[in-house]
Amino acid sequence: MLGRFLEIGIRTTDIRASVEFYERLGFAQARTGDTWSHPYGVMSDGRLFIGLHQSSFDSPALTFVHADIAQHARKLQTQGVSLDYQRTAEDEFHSVGFKDPNGQMLVLVEARTFSPVERPAQQRSLCGYFEEYSIPSHDFAAAKAFWEPLGFVATEETDLPYPHIALTSDHLDIACHRPRTCGEAMLVFRDALMQERLAKLRELAIGAWLPTPQGLNPEANALLSAPEGTALLFLHEES
Repeated sequence: MLGRFLEIGIRTTDIRASVEFYERLGFAQARTGDTWSHPYGVMSDGRLFIGLHQSSFDSPALTFVHADIAQHARKLQTQGVSLDYQRTAEDEFHSVGFKDPNGQMLVLVEARTFSPVERPAQQRSLCGYFEEYSIPSHDFAAAKAFWEPLGFVATEETDLPYPHIALTSDHLDIACHRPRTCGEAMLVFRDALMQERLAKLRELAIGAWLPTPQGLNPEANALLSAPEGTALLFLHEES
């Protein structure tokens, strides 16, 4: 229904600062095309792809590539999806956007906007293993009812390491967490040696460290804000 995952599109007012932040974390730049007229860069750790857009749009946006956007938009509408926008004129780069029950924007585009990154997925950044993109949600049942018909498989709700529900797919895993855990969407990373990673990250003196979500040990877990405001959650993986 969604196509193939492309990127998590994020708005930034200073793309250079954002690019430098992710580079220092060990992310690599992908080669981008000329699809967008605004400054655009893509950072990847081999598994996660972050599209940095110095432009105004509903951010962050989970972006997928799907063929024949105009026809697929009609199919989505017949299945009850309410589109927030549709750009399918002959002189436009075709794309449509719609939101999940939590207000998370999903975007489908007709073609890739950057070249594949020649980097093995097992080559991790300083952040550790990217596990999932987590969305704040008041209603896990509504989220499950929305995402499962789109090809995601929901697991049982769990309270560890904080109340959340995971939804897995072939190319991108997402989750829903309670807003009291974090009021923003989060990029969630795990590692068995996260304390050592956190020590190295703090030595870099980049971004802004936020209060650790309630219930997490601040010595082994942490929350970092990127220059553009993206929240990165670092979790200690229990052995």
